[in-house]
Amino acid sequence: MPRQVDHESRRRLIAEAVCHLADERGLEGVTLRDVAARAQVSMGAVQRCFRTKEEMLVFALGHIGERIGERVRARLVRSPAQSAGTALGHAVTEIALLREEHRAEARVWLAFVAQAAVSEALATTLKANYAALQEAFTHLISEAREDADRAVPLDPRREARRLLALADGLTTHVLIGHLAPQEAYDVLHAHVAGLWK
Repeated sequence: MPRQVDHESRRRLIAEAVCHLADERGLEGVTLRDVAARAQVSMGAVQRCFRTKEEMLVFALGHIGERIGERVRARLVRSPAQSAGTALGHAVTEIALLREEHRAEARVWLAFVAQAAVSEALATTLKANYAALQEAFTHLISEAREDADRAVPLDPRREARRLLALADGLTTHVLIGHLAPQEAYDVLHAHVAGLWK
């Protein structure tokens, strides 16, 4: 009797292999053959999971986005926020990928961002990820504004966009060594704190 294969688990295993290779070589260094070798599956298994390299990359990008989203949710559960402003600080810290243990993930994420400039499929996935984050940040900023002692004249959607751009920019500055992680963290949290002043 043939062995049953968990298709979704295999796709995630392949996505992890893509991420490891992208961290080591950049996305241009990711080949189906190398992904199969890294995932310890056959080329045929990779091709049964993904019809094209682009489809595989889109899935891997979604996989990274899910992992970051899970960490944001887990961190909020682990240390429940006392306010929407605190929740916003927790969430933006997770997506900025500033901690050492997330450095490889940050390199891979930015490789995907760069590739999305020339890949409509990757751009579509990124836009969906950013739209979801923007909505979550807009909601938290709106709640925090309502909790503030005085009315804060800001546009929550515009501030959410600004915060996402700041987080991505700080990630880049840390990766190239322009800023130390703590410096980036300080900039990020000073910005969040400044929203309510």
